[in-house]
Amino acid sequence: MNKKWILVLSGLVLLSCKTNQQIIGIQPQKNFSMAENLPEDEAMKNIIAPYKKELEDKMSSKISYTSVDLNKQGDNSNLGNLLSDYTYDAALAWGKQNGIPNIDGAIINIGGIRSTIGKGDILLKHIFEVMPFENELVIVKLKGDDLEDVFEYYLKEQKNNPVTGFNIETEGGKLTKALVGGKKVNEDQYYYIATSDYLSLGGDNMWFFEDGEVIKTGLKLRDVYVEEFKKHPNIVAPSDVRLIFNGKSK
Repeated sequence: MNKKWILVLSGLVLLSCKTNQQIIGIQPQKNFSMAENLPEDEAMKNIIAPYKKELEDKMSSKISYTSVDLNKQGDNSNLGNLLSDYTYDAALAWGKQNGIPNIDGAIINIGGIRSTIGKGDILLKHIFEVMPFENELVIVKLKGDDLEDVFEYYLKEQKNNPVTGFNIETEGGKLTKALVGGKKVNEDQYYYIATSDYLSLGGDNMWFFEDGEVIKTGLKLRDVYVEEFKKHPNIVAPSDVRLIFNGKSK
């Protein structure tokens, strides 16, 4: 291994605001470089091996099955709507145990779904690929007049961010349908919307959440999805239409 000498500045003194910095000491030190091709530590490899196999076996375990491809295509993707439904279901169950009798809807973002799931067995690793982030499930309490901004967001963005409990239709730059729970918004009513902590902070331009009260559940969305897939050994993908953007530019 070659040894090089470098100079280390041991101190700088400012004599005045107009005085130049001065070097008052120099101390040589040896600079060591790491070899690029270190031999593999067999002892460490043997220690890690059983844990690595255990993890690989766990990640390859089957948790569900789908007879169709679960994808992100279109304004009403089956994977997007499925995960939005799971977000809603988990929030509803948590809410009932914590003094929130009803959840009115759920909103997630299509960009947060990082992979798709092909037809066949669904393995644990597939959920980690779909949701690699540590996002938390939160519930946002919004007053009706603030909830109206959700519809304005979809009118403006025309983006296929999955929803549950909402029916939104636009045409010619106007909202032609804006329903939550099958009804028009009551401006004086409070609504509880399940989403992620990322979106509740304005992620994906969803600034309307900032007008609400964020209720933390402590649940990781990925854990929620894993448990929901386990509850449903044979997935029935949603096929209903929730978002319609008439005349949307491709």
